[in-house]
Formats: sequence, structure tokens, C-alpha cells
Amino acid sequence: MSRKATEVVTGEVRISYEHLLKPYAQQQNAEPKYSVTLLIPKSDIATKQRIDAAVQAAIAEGASGKWNGVRPPQPPIPVHDGDGLRPSGEAFGEECRGCWVMTASSKQPQEIVDVSGNPIISATEVYSGMFARVFINFFAYNSNGKKGIGAGLGPVQKTRDGEPLGGKVSASDVFGETAGQYQPQPAYTPQPQYRIDPITGQPVLPY
Repeated sequence: MSRKATEVVTGEVRISYEHLLKPYAQQQNAEPKYSVTLLIPKSDIATKQRIDAAVQAAIAEGASGKWNGVRPPQPPIPVHDGDGLRPSGEAFGEECRGCWVMTASSKQPQEIVDVSGNPIISATEVYSGMFARVFINFFAYNSNGKKGIGAGLGPVQKTRDGEPLGGKVSASDVFGETAGQYQPQPAYTPQPQYRIDPITGQPVLPY
């Protein structure tokens, strides 16, 4: 199958900020989309070269299309250095170290398959931290005076499991290996409230 110059199938990447099964809106009143952040190891030079070529192809398409023949001097692209800073100026998370980081999204749900090409339908099999290969299509945008390159999300092939990201902890981490030895305390039984008999001065049960 021949692909467009703007399309890329990645090597194995790690998935972060996974929203593949349910659309998500990052900002209030924004359109919910299916999206995922890709952590591309810098050691995968071949994937990075394909991405760079696809981005340049999208820039060329934008110059002759949506940008009306005017190419921005430095159009923003969705690929960032995980060892540097986010566009917001904040540092990337520890999981991004040694990786190129990019987010791809789609308005429509995309297929998710396993290494044999079988559809993955269990939500427990899809999570931030797993490893996968991802189809991406880069495109030029011109919206509200902003021009740049975006990344469209295509089908995802899960390649293997990985340590979950996002602060998920196991029961053994929380309760320890001796969780089964826990002995519940006896149930609390409230004691009756006594009153003092005004004649005898002795405590008696209430009526």
C-alpha cells in the first residue's frame, strides 16, 4: 500500500495521555476528540526521519493550499523534545526523558488492534503506559489567524504491555503483602445512657 508523503507509521512508541476509547476535551467548550500522546525513543532514528519528512511534506502542502502561497517563517509543529520544555514553558514529565513527544488526535474513533491484527475491545487492555505502533497523518492548519502543522490520529496497534502511567498503584503497594492478615475490629455497640433517679439518687436505665 502506497502512502501519502504526509503519512507515517511509527516504530514502537510508548502511549501517554491515552484517550483512544472515549473522546476528551482538553479545554472547556472545546470539541472532544480521540487523542494520544506518543513517546518516541530518540534511539529510533528511522521513525524520527520519517516524521521529519512527513512534516516537511505537510508544510509544502500548506504553502500551496491553506496558507494561500504564504509559508510562515517557522510554522509550529507538534513534535517536541522530551528533554526540554513544553510549549507552556514547563518541563516534561520524567517518562518523556530520552524521547520525542507529540500528540495526535481525531474526531472519529480509530481501530485498535493487537500484534496479530485482531481488534482490541477490552478497555482494560488500552491504557497510558502500553507500547504500540501508530499511524499518523500530518496536515497544515489555518485557524483564527494561526498557521501550523497538526497530527491526525489513525489506527493503533498495541505491541506489548508496559508500566501504567498516570499515578496508578496496585493494592499490594497500598495495603502491603500482609493485607490478608488484617483482623477487623469488633463492631461498636453503643452503651445505654443512664439517668439519675431524683428520689433515690441512684442511676437507672431510661424509660
